[in-house]
This record gives sequence, structure tokens and C-alpha cells, in this order.
Amino acid sequence: MSDITISDLEQISREELAERFKKSPNGGLPKNIAIIDVRDSDHIGGHIRGSTWVPSSDLDFRTPELIRTLKDKDTVVFHCMLSQQRGPSAALRYLREKGRLDHLGITTSKGVGEEGNEAVEKGQLENKEGEPAEQAEGAEGAEGKRKRQKVVVLDGGFGKWQEKYGEDGNLTEAYQKDIWEFGY
Repeated sequence: MSDITISDLEQISREELAERFKKSPNGGLPKNIAIIDVRDSDHIGGHIRGSTWVPSSDLDFRTPELIRTLKDKDTVVFHCMLSQQRGPSAALRYLREKGRLDHLGITTSKGVGEEGNEAVEKGQLENKEGEPAEQAEGAEGAEGKRKRQKVVVLDGGFGKWQEKYGEDGNLTEAYQKDIWEFGY
């Protein structure tokens, strides 16, 4: 069992996240950030531009895929409607599984899962730089240390986001104002 708890999770404000969009060269979601929206049926009515929708009911089987596909992202932001339960729980699940797989050395170029386990058995593990794991042991990145992925939760979730940025087409997609007029 991991020693990471919900109280260990950092939050990012809607303003800070919006600022990162604005600072991005293309004006969209920066390439080094992923936003994972874990709302279920409450996903209708809009979403943060560039976010990936992974309903909380799919997290059990999608978490290894997320770890593999998001491995090159510097920051992963999780959120649900209010970011009080599903968002933080998803971030915690992601961190715990990522820690477990990293501990086992199952971060391969083939990905995580059956093929990754096969790579472990054959000694074909690779680190993020594509070097064999035995050569990478203790290796450091160009800056003298490996960059650690930051996993955060959007403070207030999409509910708070849409209050300020719902009608901003640069930050929110598929927004339907009539769904949000009377609160959430």
C-alpha cells in the first residue's frame, strides 16, 4: 500500500491553469500539461479545452493506459465537477499505480500491461530516454536530475472553472450556458 494520501495532493487554481493556456505559444493547452476530466454523466455542458474525458467508472482499467500515454507530461491535472471526491481519488489512484509500476520498473517503450511484463521478464526495460534500464540505473537527466511528473487537482473542479471561463472559447469547449444558468 502506498503512503500517498489525498492530503498530499496539490491543487491548481483555475486562474493559474488559465494563465498556462494564455502563455502557451499556440494559445491552447500547453504540450507539457494533460488535463483529465473524470466526470461521468455530468460531463455534458462543456469541458476544458484539450482535456481528456475518462469517466470515473473507467479508471480501474484506464489508469495503466494513462500512465503510459502521459509519461512525457510535466503536469497532469485531474478534476471532476467539484474536485472534492472523484478528481482527488483519480489523482491518488494514478499516483499510487504510477509509483507501483515505477517501483517494479514497468515503464517500457511497449507500454504498461502484458507486453510490459513480458519486457521485464526478457530484461528489455527502458527508461524515459530509451536506454536499457540497467544502464539507466542512477542515470541523471540533462539538468542533473530526473524531472518528476507533477500531479495536481483543479481547485473547485469544472463547476468553479465554468463560472469564470465557461463562455471563453479559448479555454472551454462545447459550453452550453443554459445547463449552467441555475447552478450545478
